[in-house]
Amino acid sequence: MSTAFIFPGQGSQSIGMMNSLAESYPVVQETFAEASAILGYDLWTLVTEGPAEKLNSTEYTQPAMLTAGVASWRVWQAAGGTAPAMMAGHSLGEYTALVCAGALNFSDAVALVSDRARFMQEAVPAGEGAMAAVLGLDDDAVRNLCKENAGSEVLQAVNYNAPGQVVVAGSVAAVKRLAENAKAAGAKRALILPVSVPSHCALMQPATERMAERLKKISIADCTIPVIHNVNVQVAGNDDEIQELLARQISEPVRWVETINTMQNEGISQLIECGPGKVLCGLTKRINRDIACIPLITQDSITEALEWKE
Repeated sequence: MSTAFIFPGQGSQSIGMMNSLAESYPVVQETFAEASAILGYDLWTLVTEGPAEKLNSTEYTQPAMLTAGVASWRVWQAAGGTAPAMMAGHSLGEYTALVCAGALNFSDAVALVSDRARFMQEAVPAGEGAMAAVLGLDDDAVRNLCKENAGSEVLQAVNYNAPGQVVVAGSVAAVKRLAENAKAAGAKRALILPVSVPSHCALMQPATERMAERLKKISIADCTIPVIHNVNVQVAGNDDEIQELLARQISEPVRWVETINTMQNEGISQLIECGPGKVLCGLTKRINRDIACIPLITQDSITEALEWKE
């Protein structure tokens, strides 16, 4: 049996999210101290004490989630865990995967995702974009719902998280129209998400262009562990391709269902969610019940994952 690591993105953050692992592993706070030195503010205090509104703001969430994921990976290594057969990250989590796979330097990645968050926020002023989770419709039905409610505005299916769970993004008015009309189209419900940017849709194209330029300024090494990318559900062949895929990712959909199923096709039968929370393990159950998943969030879960046999 082969194991893969998956890394969560925005939405898994919470105050105190790394406290349990930090009690046993000094490397957690050491990793946050590294990130804080680059960011110019105390990231550890933010994730342990809040305020929650600040942690949930994109410009702070992205560095916090990257650092938490890398800290969890370092905990796994400190505990004697072996390298997985492959990796993937959901949206922002793709950067975390690339750090842990050796392609991105952690210091570079912290600065990168901080800029990524700023580029995304500046691409669409607060209050002009929105996202909503549509529950209970298949992918084609959600795409049709977007067409029917877009009008002259941007409205797209952007996160294919699980069968019957698709996130849409676009202009505020269009997202609200879709949410109001979703039940009539057969959805169980549509929930407006508490986010400040409409990620992964065409409104993010200015951020994609700025990120493409920003990525030219850093060096990217070969991955020591294959990483499946969100945009094309493939492993990049070289550093230029990684740069291109990371830039495109901001304004293109996250194909998570395909990612998990591709992993199974490659022989993966076990997943470890490396980062705070267990959102991705929850999605895995809905995508493919033949794949087991453990979230690496407590000493007990680390012990359980270490006992898995390859």
